[in-house]
Amino acid sequence: MMNNVRFGIDVLLAGQPIWKNKRIALVTNHAATTHQFVPSRLALLQQGFNIVKLFSPEHGLDTTGADGHAMDNSIDTLTRLPVISLYGNKLEPSRSDLADIDLVLFDIPDVGSRFYTYLWTMSYVLEACAALNILFIVADRPNPLSGNLRLAEGPLLDEQQCNSFIGRWSIPVKHSCTLGELALYFNNSRDINCKLEVIPCMNWHRNRYHSDWSASFVPLSPAIPAFESALLYPGLCFLEATNCSEGRGTASPFRMAGAPWLLANETAVLFNTMIPAISTDVYARPVVFTPTEGKYAGQRCGGVMLHVADISSFLPVITGWLLIRIIMELHPKDFQWAAYPTHVNPSGKKHLDLLSGIWNTERLFDTALPDFVSVAKHCVVLKDWSVNMQPYLLY
Repeated sequence: MMNNVRFGIDVLLAGQPIWKNKRIALVTNHAATTHQFVPSRLALLQQGFNIVKLFSPEHGLDTTGADGHAMDNSIDTLTRLPVISLYGNKLEPSRSDLADIDLVLFDIPDVGSRFYTYLWTMSYVLEACAALNILFIVADRPNPLSGNLRLAEGPLLDEQQCNSFIGRWSIPVKHSCTLGELALYFNNSRDINCKLEVIPCMNWHRNRYHSDWSASFVPLSPAIPAFESALLYPGLCFLEATNCSEGRGTASPFRMAGAPWLLANETAVLFNTMIPAISTDVYARPVVFTPTEGKYAGQRCGGVMLHVADISSFLPVITGWLLIRIIMELHPKDFQWAAYPTHVNPSGKKHLDLLSGIWNTERLFDTALPDFVSVAKHCVVLKDWSVNMQPYLLY
């Protein structure tokens, strides 16, 4: 295990930046810690950084807010600093929020997937700082799913038809970049022209996963409590757009699919028969579970849990799609696509398209099962992503 990785925040704390005493707004949450698990906001204050206010993303500063639920402004119990929510009555800082601020520092861990909203909070802050000519500094963090661009998976987002807060701009579902790299890419490619600095991590290599540098995973949100949930999330998150449970309200969210009507053994057998066309190191195991919240709360569900034996070649998006297509095949009368209401999409409509980034995704799943893997592969393969990102890669 390579435990000498240092996050951008660790690098920052080891230095004495000239802006340390300026009025700083920190965009952060409780999952943002130093490599020794001290909350970033506390470590900065203890080292004399002049943090005057905090901004928080979805799930709130404490990371415990329910998925898609609006969060209010508050006072941080740890630092007594005011907290302005960027997932409540607004998604970006207002002019008045930034009127008394000299620079904005961003430190939030990401999950490596386009529809995880911390990335898009960063994009709004980037634009707000550009509009007011305020310096924006990103304390970078490793991508927990590695930065191996050969394992990035599409589709690329169609901005004309699928723009939303779970995908503003055209990047893949699994992007294999850090938030610092994406900040540099957006700032240049979209002509945002913000005064931007990125503080890179130290000793992180693009092929390293979270489990390579730390044995302990800080939960990123209620449904990403462990590394394996993060690993499967880019694929099993598509279950949100169905009437299958994605494991919310269990100890293993985004590692399971299930429903009261789901045939656990049959689903596992068919998945294990077909998955070698994609990967030889993923296995489905039949399970029974009773979620405490979300779909089928309090109901006994049959389901499958996925186990990834070799993460270095794992492709979560196409794996998740295959699982959903198999569930459709085995349960033609029970399976349905479903809306997924959130604060940023109150109707919850077109959630499947907003997740995939392409219009009318249901048609893809109408493909006959024997042909599905080859058709789906065509959708997730990326041509130019690694080439486009090359000038912005920091590692």
